[in-house]
Amino acid sequence: MRATSRLRIGRELAEQIRRHAAEEYPRECCGALLGREAADGLREVLRVVALANRSEDAPRHRFLLSAGDVREVERLAREAQCELLGWYHSHPDSPARPSEYDREQGWPWYSYVIVSVAKGVPGEMTSWRLADDRSAFLPEIIE
Repeated sequence: MRATSRLRIGRELAEQIRRHAAEEYPRECCGALLGREAADGLREVLRVVALANRSEDAPRHRFLLSAGDVREVERLAREAQCELLGWYHSHPDSPARPSEYDREQGWPWYSYVIVSVAKGVPGEMTSWRLADDRSAFLPEIIE
C-alpha cells in the first residue's frame, strides 16, 4: 500500500457524510463508500450509504456494524457494478484521526473516512488506509 493513496469524493457526497454526522451527533455516525478503483490506484466514491450505528455500549466513541449491514452494502455495490471501497464515520468532539480502537477493528485495503464533529458542527474530513500489517493507519489524500 502506498502512503500516497488517493480518494476522490465529490462535494455532494462529502456533504451527505457531513449531514449524517451532524444528524447523529453526539453519537458516531457510520456508513459505506461505494465506487471504483482505477488502474493508477485512484479510488473514486460514487455513492455513500448511511448505516445505523449498532453500538449500544459506547456509541459516542465507536461504531458497530452487523454482518447483515456488510452483506447489504456488498449487494448494493454489486448491483451498481461498483466495489465496496471502505467506510466512513464521525468522531464527535474529537479529531478526524483514527483511534486505537479504529486500528484494532479496521481491515487493510479499505478506505476509512473520518469527519470531526464539534458541538454538532461537522469540521475536518480525512481519509486513512490501514497498513497491511495492521500496525498503523496511513493518510489517504482526499481529492
